Amino acid sequence: MNETDFTLKPIGTVRSALTSREDAPRQGYEGAPDAWLDLDPAVAEGLDGIAVGDEIVVITWFHQSQRDTLKVHPGRNRNLPLTGVFATRSPNRPNPLGLHRVTVREIDGTRLKVGPLEALDGTPVVDIKSVLSRSADT
Repeated sequence: MNETDFTLKPIGTVRSALTSREDAPRQGYEGAPDAWLDLDPAVAEGLDGIAVGDEIVVITWFHQSQRDTLKVHPGRNRNLPLTGVFATRSPNRPNPLGLHRVTVREIDGTRLKVGPLEALDGTPVVDIKSVLSRSADT
């Protein structure tokens, strides 16, 4: 395998009341609802140590995004000049990964209720990472 080739496998799916890009806030703090992460039972052991109240980063794959976009108007504001996507939070980009800092609200087996989360229902979850304090060394 070429070292630049790799496979990204979803570990779960977002279950949310948000179903259209037009209705979704751009960032969680802009009024996004709580949502459930339905995780594959094969990754259940990876949840050990996560507790209600923890802050985590959920990494998603924006499956409805355009992958050939390299310049956008930041914040969808056409009054702003076109800017390279790597200087923005646009979901349209060559590798449309979403980064969502959320709080764990509830845990039910391999399901996590988190929020606020601006990802759409059906969005693949590709990873979860803990939010570390500046003094943490793990």
